[in-house]
Amino acid sequence: MSSILYDQYKQNIVPQLKEKRGYKNPMEIPHLVKIVINTGVGTDKDREVMQAASDTLGMITGQKPVITKSRKNISNFKLRKGMAVGASVTLRRGAMYNFLYRLINIVLPRVRDFRGVSAKSFDGVGNYNFGLTDQSVFTEIDLDKIKHTIGMNITIVTTAKTDDEARDLLSMLGMPFAN
Repeated sequence: MSSILYDQYKQNIVPQLKEKRGYKNPMEIPHLVKIVINTGVGTDKDREVMQAASDTLGMITGQKPVITKSRKNISNFKLRKGMAVGASVTLRRGAMYNFLYRLINIVLPRVRDFRGVSAKSFDGVGNYNFGLTDQSVFTEIDLDKIKHTIGMNITIVTTAKTDDEARDLLSMLGMPFAN
């Protein structure tokens, strides 16, 4: 199953990047590797919140999330090794492009007072991170059934070597960066 965004990448963006950056080898052209959606629930919440976070991520991505567990004991947070503290989903290939298309064209315009995502959230090697504070902007979520607000961190991993290459790639894919 091919995605609209992947077809656009192959037909339009690859030639534009090749011309703009002067890539000689087609393997040099940056592309998306994966998208990781991560949410932290915390230790003071009950199991119901963890289950709600897991179900929400599953509805948003169409994939069953992995429950992340603590790696060590931290007494100040009343945290014991092996306690569930969050949930994570990794999207690749078609599911990744479909999610990014929905994120850019449907979800981000629904964010209240949205003026674009920060253009400074790159990590130095071409990966982009940003967060959403509320899951209600996703169309898959039934607003009447929300009991707990769940924020999430979204990481877009690319093969770009620099932040400028990754910024060009994501802006050509349609990511609405703030001015």
